[in-house]
Amino acid sequence: MTIGDTNMALKGQMDGLFLKKRLFNFGLPALVLLYLTYVFFAFDVPGLWAKASMDNARTLVSDIYSYKTHVTRDNRSGDVSVAIEGERKGEYPAGEGPAWVEFGETTVVDLEDGYEVRFGPETVEFDIPGYGLIRATPDRRKGIQAELPSEVVPDWINVSKNRMAVKTPNGRLTVTRNRAEVFRYFTGWELFFFTLDSPYYGQGPAELLSRAIAGESGAIWQDFWTNKMWRHQDVAWAIGETLLMAFLGTFGAAMIALPLAFLGTRNFMPIRLIRMVTRRFFDFVRGVDSLIWTVVLARAFGPGPLTGALAILITDTGTFGKIFSEALENVDGKQIEGVASTGAKPIQRYRFGVIPQITPVLLSQVLYFLESNTRSATIIGAITGGGIGLLLTQAIITQKDWEEVSYYIVLIILMVMFMDWFSGWLRKRLIQGDGDGH
Repeated sequence: MTIGDTNMALKGQMDGLFLKKRLFNFGLPALVLLYLTYVFFAFDVPGLWAKASMDNARTLVSDIYSYKTHVTRDNRSGDVSVAIEGERKGEYPAGEGPAWVEFGETTVVDLEDGYEVRFGPETVEFDIPGYGLIRATPDRRKGIQAELPSEVVPDWINVSKNRMAVKTPNGRLTVTRNRAEVFRYFTGWELFFFTLDSPYYGQGPAELLSRAIAGESGAIWQDFWTNKMWRHQDVAWAIGETLLMAFLGTFGAAMIALPLAFLGTRNFMPIRLIRMVTRRFFDFVRGVDSLIWTVVLARAFGPGPLTGALAILITDTGTFGKIFSEALENVDGKQIEGVASTGAKPIQRYRFGVIPQITPVLLSQVLYFLESNTRSATIIGAITGGGIGLLLTQAIITQKDWEEVSYYIVLIILMVMFMDWFSGWLRKRLIQGDGDGH
């Protein structure tokens, strides 16, 4: 072959590589674009966008960082009550309410900026600046008799025979046959520290501090800890259950997987059948997700935190068994021989010749999974009926206490951050030492 032939061959190879590169650079974006196009129509993104409600989204977001006060008039008895979030636990004493509610034969609800609702003996009136006066007379037989200042009904007013709803920037009014109700939003988490029946409600930090110094610190803490609206005691217990599920599941799996891992390694188990059965067992238990094990175990043992811990334990036993067996297959045999030369028995060889070699891998993996399982325990708790996951699910199902949902989510994030810091700190202390040579 001549030099010219060689150059031609090299040139042909380079041209081929260049062409493949061009095709790859062009083909990959095209495939990605084709896949995204398929996803766009397969998941019906246009349909989902058409179903989306921006009003509901804005209400959801506002509910996360605010609360609403309900002023309710029973149309049958004429009684008027005021309650935070409409709950009995947040209800004002009879005949009492915030400063913007004036009780009387006609109860006046001042929503500020000229917006005013009046609960008369028979008629509900809503004075709206720039629009006029709305009247609604509820009748149990005829329904809602609504009178509007204009025949053109704006989109923020919904009127039917059985219900009238008016949405304004300053508040909302809903009138049905049985009751009339005003909703007014305020920023913050009302009653987070103390409920209305507490003597410490409405007091500032300086007042609370002075009363605590005066000897009321125990009573202040008790009122906060047993808060009926935010249930701080129950929330703390739920977080403890979630952490307990993660701890029991993770460390229980590690203790079970470590001795089983010896049966799945070539250098410690010469019988091939036992090795194969052990490895397939690891594949089986880790191949089923912990959520599936949760459903199965809840059916067998009933709901509870222990069921969630067992689900984590079963799944992680397979994962740890695989990790530990791979670590055992890579141990240094010379260290084992050195321990054996001292006359150590087989158990002592494993204890002093094997375990110290795999301890860094064992601890790092166990602590990593502990952090991960803290998040998993939240979801598992929602299924098994335990932990902070249960409280989060209950708050979501109610579709009204979204400030509690945001509160629980914040606590979950803080819990995961703490476990991340704690596992990192513990890993550093146990594997790298405390920095002083110990």
